[in-house]
Amino acid sequence: MPLQIVIDTNVLISAFRSQQGAPFRLLSLIGESSLFEINISVPLILEYEDVTKRYLKEIGLIQKDVSDIIDYLCSVGNRRRIYFLWRPLLKDPKDDMILELAVEAQCDYIISFNKRDFVGIQQFDLQALTPQEFLKIIGEIS
Repeated sequence: MPLQIVIDTNVLISAFRSQQGAPFRLLSLIGESSLFEINISVPLILEYEDVTKRYLKEIGLIQKDVSDIIDYLCSVGNRRRIYFLWRPLLKDPKDDMILELAVEAQCDYIISFNKRDFVGIQQFDLQALTPQEFLKIIGEIS
């Protein structure tokens, strides 16, 4: 059974900024690896779109490129509806949104560079990992 994950927006932006490193490698494996599946929700996709629009010049992509990538994530991701809220549990309401998605999808991991923002998620049998830590778990890097 594939691992279930939610990818925080900061990982997506990092993958867009550089084709080097773990975030880009993780993004390139989405939909191609049988080892994991991503989970998405309408609020998360809207956040992906909103944040990437703010960083277009910095990431060196045009809106069409970003839209195509997000459309791809929508086509391969497990779409989830959130029927319950755990708010406020974390410091940032946008992190609560990610936690709620991860709980609904019964995820194994939240992939984020801001692991400290997810303190307390262990009560939901979840763990926050960086992209590099996750890639090590699935054997993509040593």
